[in-house]
Amino acid sequence: MRYLCLIYADEKQQVQNVPAPDGTPRPMNDAYAAYTKMVIDRGVLRGGDALQPVATATSIRVRGGERIVSDGPFAETKEQLGGFYLLDCKDLDEAIDLAGQIPGAAIGTIEVRPIFEFN
Repeated sequence: MRYLCLIYADEKQQVQNVPAPDGTPRPMNDAYAAYTKMVIDRGVLRGGDALQPVATATSIRVRGGERIVSDGPFAETKEQLGGFYLLDCKDLDEAIDLAGQIPGAAIGTIEVRPIFEFN
C-alpha cells in the first residue's frame, strides 16, 4: 500500500543537525540524503520532494463561484509543510517505522496518510 509522509517543521529549524537513519548526527541535507538512499535501497520509494519556503505559497479558494487567490498558506501554523515522501509499504506499521526515521521527525511532525486507491 502507498503512504504519503508529509513533513511538517518550522522552516527556521531546517539548518539543525539531526540523526540520519543510522543514528549519526548530520546536517539536515546529509541526513535527508542518507534517508533517501535507505528507502531507495529498500525498494519502497515511489516519489518525494522538498518544497519551496511557505512564503512562496499561493492559496486558492472558491466561494460563491468566485475564485479568491491569496499569498501564503491556508492557515497560520507553527509548522509548515516542507516536503514529502511517497512510500510503498507492506502495511501501516512499516510506514510508521520509516516515517519515524525521516530526519524532520526530530524537529517537527511527520503525518502518514494512506493513498486512496481508486479502482
